[in-house]
Amino acid sequence: MCVCKLFVFLCLSVIISLGLHVPPSPPLSSAVQMVERGTALLKKMEINVAEAEKRTGKNTMNMQETYTVYLIETRWVMNNKGVSGGTPATPDCLWRRYSEFELLRTYLLVTYPYIVVPPLPEKRAEFVWHKLSADNLDPDFVERRRVGLENFLLRVASHPVLSNDKIFFLFLTEVNTHVDSRLKSLSAMFRVKNPDKRFTDLKHYSDELSTVIAQLLRVRARVADRLYGVYKVHGNYGRIFSEWSAIEREMGDGLQSAGHHMDTYAASIDDILEEEEHYADQLKEYLFYADALRSVCKKHDLTQYESEMAAQDLASKKQQKEELATGTVRVFSLKGMTSKLFGQESQEQRESRLAALEQSIQEGEELLKDKNTECQEFVRTAWEDIERFKEQKDRDVREALISYAIMQISMCKKGIQVWSNAKECFNKM
Repeated sequence: MCVCKLFVFLCLSVIISLGLHVPPSPPLSSAVQMVERGTALLKKMEINVAEAEKRTGKNTMNMQETYTVYLIETRWVMNNKGVSGGTPATPDCLWRRYSEFELLRTYLLVTYPYIVVPPLPEKRAEFVWHKLSADNLDPDFVERRRVGLENFLLRVASHPVLSNDKIFFLFLTEVNTHVDSRLKSLSAMFRVKNPDKRFTDLKHYSDELSTVIAQLLRVRARVADRLYGVYKVHGNYGRIFSEWSAIEREMGDGLQSAGHHMDTYAASIDDILEEEEHYADQLKEYLFYADALRSVCKKHDLTQYESEMAAQDLASKKQQKEELATGTVRVFSLKGMTSKLFGQESQEQRESRLAALEQSIQEGEELLKDKNTECQEFVRTAWEDIERFKEQKDRDVREALISYAIMQISMCKKGIQVWSNAKECFNKM
């Protein structure tokens, strides 16, 4: 029981350290409750990932493989006048693989680089306690991933910008979506000269958030292992008391009752740890959100890098114009060396080059203006979405940790009750 109490205190300390000052709200029963249903798409359409199914087929290497597909159900919502948009209220259904969800999210990352795109649930089981299967086809893991994929779709559908995307709508309603052609690579890294402190701090924050949640999940996995052992020891108590009751006449009933309480307590650990996995998955979502934050920072670096390169190119052209107009060369250049060896340019050649440089400078100024405007607009839109994300994160993480702490306290009370019942059985012997 001390282990459980320590972990409850750890959860509460994390709540305080993250500074999650949000008015209390009732505990969540599912990840779906963590989504705000306030956007136009969710007012018109219900979205569910109803079930998962194992299938066998051939992959790109023409080899047999077993994979899981998920059934997406969408249904137009009824209104007072009948059916929204005049569309039948029967649900539309289609199957999607996890890889298709990955493709959709990559498309959203590329198309909306200023938005903190919701993450997908883990592809492979991580931070699991040792008694839990890490098999990707394990029914419990597949079920948790189904809930996570539904939560992902609802997160996107609840976003004020992402919910209006046509490709996302086609992903929900059309069997074939051609997203591949819209994808680009975001793997390049750029080092800017004057980084924006806000985005630098955001990178550090995302790293710290990832580290803290990963450590919390590791501790939870270790605690779950020890807790599993403690509960199974109670099963040994139950077996011993039951065997002892068979050879005792006067104490037999008391020992048998105590053994029954111990057996019931030991058997409850599987349901308890399965409920814990639900809260762990909610924390994992924000572990993966840290990557989404880093993607926004990476895109900002690219935008600022392009602006700085445009400014650098413009400054270089202005220097060339000044040198050409005055006939002085500030730095060594091949053209300056050529002029010394083969003589100066004619007046016509110089004027022609000056006119070309003037035109190039005007184009460079326009380009720099556009790049600066693009960078400023990116910062404005990105920061609006980051603020929205932070409010959502504070609320969701706070509720998940408090609900987890309440569950642990309830579990400890049940343990105390079991031993109180056992004490009464012993007193009656």
